[in-house]
Amino acid sequence: MNSIYLLTRWIFLLLIFSVCSFSLDSSSYAQKKGGNEDRTTSLSSTSNVTISSSKSNYKSSAPLAANAFIELAKKVNPAVVNISTTVLPKFKMPYGRGARDPFYDMLEQFYGFNLAPQARPQTALGTGFVIRKDGLIITNNHVIAGADKIQVQFEEKGKSFEAKLIGADERTDIALLKIDGNQFPIIPLGDSSIVEVGEWVAAFGNPFGNGHTMTKGIISAKGRDLSEINKFPLLQTDAPINPGNSGGPLVNLMGEVIGVNSAIDARAQGIGFAIPIDGVKKLLPQLEKNGHVKKGYLGVGLADINPQTVSALGLSEQTEGVIIAEVEPQSPADKAGLLPYDIVTHIGDKKITSSFEFRDSIADAEINKPIMIKVLREGRSRQLTATINELPQKSVGRNLQNKLKNTFSISDPLNLGFSIADINSDLKKEFGLSDDIDKPLIIGVSPGSPSAQAGLLIGDVILDINKKEIKKASDVKMHLKKGANTFRIYRGGSILFLVIGN
Repeated sequence: MNSIYLLTRWIFLLLIFSVCSFSLDSSSYAQKKGGNEDRTTSLSSTSNVTISSSKSNYKSSAPLAANAFIELAKKVNPAVVNISTTVLPKFKMPYGRGARDPFYDMLEQFYGFNLAPQARPQTALGTGFVIRKDGLIITNNHVIAGADKIQVQFEEKGKSFEAKLIGADERTDIALLKIDGNQFPIIPLGDSSIVEVGEWVAAFGNPFGNGHTMTKGIISAKGRDLSEINKFPLLQTDAPINPGNSGGPLVNLMGEVIGVNSAIDARAQGIGFAIPIDGVKKLLPQLEKNGHVKKGYLGVGLADINPQTVSALGLSEQTEGVIIAEVEPQSPADKAGLLPYDIVTHIGDKKITSSFEFRDSIADAEINKPIMIKVLREGRSRQLTATINELPQKSVGRNLQNKLKNTFSISDPLNLGFSIADINSDLKKEFGLSDDIDKPLIIGVSPGSPSAQAGLLIGDVILDINKKEIKKASDVKMHLKKGANTFRIYRGGSILFLVIGN
C-alpha cells in the first residue's frame, strides 16, 4: 500500500510540474511575439519621417524603414522623364574623296535626282524631372545642347511629348523645357544647404536608355569645387550615375530634389556629381523669363599663368592671376584702360588665380555698375575701374553681329524659326561666298523650330520662296504663307529645296 501511495504521489507532482512549465513557455512566447509586433509597427510609423527638414537631419530614434526606398520610388518616378534629342544632318555627305562630279549636278538640276548619300540624324538620351504641373522640366544643358528636336516620355512605351526649350545656361549646365498639358506629376525642390555627408540619397534617370532606373547611395562630400565643370560647388555621391542619367534628380528620403545629376569621374566607380538645387532655384526665374541667365561682360581674351608664360614674360614663379591676351575695341575693358599683357590679380575684393575665377566674377558682377580691377603692369600694381555691360547673346557667331550693323535683317513673321539679312561684303567673307552672290542669307535658326527640323542652316542663301524671287530680306514677308513653304536655297555650291511650315 505504501509503495502504491508513493508512486501515485510522484505521478501527481510530475503532472503539476509539466503544466507549470507549459504555462511559462506560452507566456514567454507571447511576450516575444508581442515585442516583434510592436517593433514592426514602430518602423512603419517612421517610414516617412526618417529625415527631418532641420539641420539635424537624422534622428537616433528613427531607424531607416525597410520599405523606405520602395516608397521613394513610388513617389518620385512618376515625375521623372526620359529625354531623347535629335540633331538633324547639317549637310549632305560628299560623293567621294575627289571633287564633285558635274554629271551629278546636271541630274539634280534638270531631273531632281538626289544621288548623294544623306547624313543620318544623330540622337542622344538624357533625363529630366517635372517641377510644375503645367509641364515645366529641369534637365542639363548638355543633354539638349544643339538639338533640333526634343522629345519627352513619362513611360518608356508611353506617349511622347514635343518639348520646347525655354532657356539654358552653359556655365551652370542647366536647361528648362516645357511640354503642353496640365496636372502633370511633380517633384518638390528641397534645400541643398542642409544636406549632410553620409545622408542617404537616390538618383533617378535613364542610363543607357533603361528608363526610370533608381540607384541609391550616400552624400560622399559637399562643396566640390570643379570650376572646369560647373560654377557651382558640386555635391558628390556614390549613388551610381551612368550615361543617360544626366539631368535626373538626386533626392533625399523625403522625396525632395537636392541636386541635378550632372557628371561622373570616369577614372573610378562610385564618384558622381550633382548640381546643388539651391543654385538651380536662383536661375529658374531668369531662364523662364529671358531664356538665358544675364551675365556681365568685360570684353577681354584671357590666358592662365603657367611655366611657359612665366618664362616668356619674365614673371616670378609666385605670380598669381590671369593674363589679358586681347582687349576688344570699345569694350568696357578698353574704356577702363586694360591692356594686353596686364595681369589681373583682383576683381573687387576677390583674389583671381585662374581664368575660371575671372569669368565667373565678371559674369556675376552687377550690370552697368562700376567694379575695381587690380592689375600688374610691368611689375607695378595698378587699380582700374570698369563699368560692366551685359554679355550680348551670340546667336550667329562671335563677330557676325558687328557685321550686321550696316545691313537690314528681320525675323520671319510666321514664327518658322529663322532670321534673314541682306548680303554685304562682310557676310560674304564670313561665309566664304563669291562676289556675284547678291541674295539675302540666313543668319539665325532656332533649335527645334520648323526651320531647323527642315534642315535650314545659318549661311544658306535664299533664292526664292514659293517660286517668288527673293532679292532682299524684306521680300520674305510678302512671299511667306501659312502652312507649307517651299524654299530654294544655295548652299556650298549646290541648289537645294526645303519645305518649311508649321
